[in-house]
Amino acid sequence: MSSPHDLDTVPNISTPTLWHITISPYSEKVRWALAYKGVSYQRRAPVPGAHMAVALWLTRGRSYTFPILQWDGRCYQDSTAIIAALEDGHQSPSLYPDDPGERARALELEDFFDEQVGPYVRRFVFHELIRDPQQFETVMSKAAPGLGMGPTGVRAARGMLGLRYDAHREAAAADARTRVLAGLDKLESELGDADYLAGGRFSVADLTAAALFYPLVLPPEATVVLDGMPEPVERLRAELRERRGYRWVEQMFRWHRRPIAAAAG
Repeated sequence: MSSPHDLDTVPNISTPTLWHITISPYSEKVRWALAYKGVSYQRRAPVPGAHMAVALWLTRGRSYTFPILQWDGRCYQDSTAIIAALEDGHQSPSLYPDDPGERARALELEDFFDEQVGPYVRRFVFHELIRDPQQFETVMSKAAPGLGMGPTGVRAARGMLGLRYDAHREAAAADARTRVLAGLDKLESELGDADYLAGGRFSVADLTAAALFYPLVLPPEATVVLDGMPEPVERLRAELRERRGYRWVEQMFRWHRRPIAAAAG
């Protein structure tokens, strides 16, 4: 693989506000898109769980999920729609290939990883986290810094996340693990011998695939660096570490995930 070129910061745009969940892979997808384009922005991260009420308020009842981007008087919900809005704003460098066929391929792969990988990585990881209260509390301290949850808060959060993401059932977690592996197979198959998934350069397809595998790969370039996961997750990581898809995710973060100034709120 060849090394990427440096990217210039985009000047003279209004400052967006990103409402996000710190450890969410979908939030990482949007943070990465903003950073890749050099867009400085404000961050707002309500307590996980309480964020649903905030999302309903921001979207006037249309959505209860994050990420949400407020920009130029408009409110964009869903990571795919947010990236599309950034592209419509003519921000450079583009995440969409110029060739119409390659662009269609990139958007199709974005949809695949959004729908067929992200939810199952999240479910598998949360299943193991809610079975490990100590590790769960450590990870949640990253999601809500400064929030002292205590034993009661930890129990409540574990129960809420188990129900919210169907992460409490063994059968659902086993199915999620299978789907994660199928997603990695798909990634490697689509890459073939290429460095990138569409158009011969970094695109929304690569960004999405890498971001949604982030809770499993735990690259140090991500916004939130987690020191470790429960033993079953670490065992799977060890099994996958030498696979091309796993190493490719690490490579995408090293090459293209640069930091950008963002004011936390």
